[in-house]
Amino acid sequence: MPIGKRAAAEFFGTFWLVFGGCGSAVLAAAFPGLGIEFAGVALAFGLTVLTMAFAIKHISGCHLNPAVTAGLVAGGRFPASEAPYYVVAQVLGGIFGAGVLYVIASGKAGFDLAGGFASNGYGAHSPGGYSLVAYLVAEIVLTMFFLLTIMGSTDRAPAGFAPIAIGLALTLIHFIGIPVTNLSVNPARSTGPAVFVGGWALGQLLMFWVAPLIGGILGGFVYKSVFEE
Repeated sequence: MPIGKRAAAEFFGTFWLVFGGCGSAVLAAAFPGLGIEFAGVALAFGLTVLTMAFAIKHISGCHLNPAVTAGLVAGGRFPASEAPYYVVAQVLGGIFGAGVLYVIASGKAGFDLAGGFASNGYGAHSPGGYSLVAYLVAEIVLTMFFLLTIMGSTDRAPAGFAPIAIGLALTLIHFIGIPVTNLSVNPARSTGPAVFVGGWALGQLLMFWVAPLIGGILGGFVYKSVFEE
């Protein structure tokens, strides 16, 4: 498959992840009567990956995340020479997804980016007021286990079942991480909303690249070194 077509699949897949996951947080979670609050947002992120895994896995592998791409490189599953194409496509997809969400969300009277627009943050901008250390541990560990799930399920799960395990894993780690950082584990997901919020969100964005990338590389390396035959 040509790299251009695979990168395009990553663009649209990451667009869907940010638009669907962050969209559930920005739009639906504002209406408690719908029942789409904490659990609903976690499930929405899992569903975006589950649906895209079935839709584009045969095209690009459905990374949708620079940390996943880096982890698969570290795990020997993806060529390093192609990683930049994927990462650029993922970041652009995340920004465009957040952009479409912004157009929709700003159509309501009283809309204000001061609410965070589903951006990731720590310290004063953590949903639960968690510290920088808590952020680092959470994002690194959760991204590492996400990679372990991805590599393990694509290695051994029966054909067609890996997307289910991966989508459920992303749902689970959102249950854990939303109170800490709004959960990133994905630099492209963090970049999209931060571009529109600016200020503190852009100021903290570098950290939401560093920690997930460390976790992803650790996960890929651990699986390759310890579990892969």
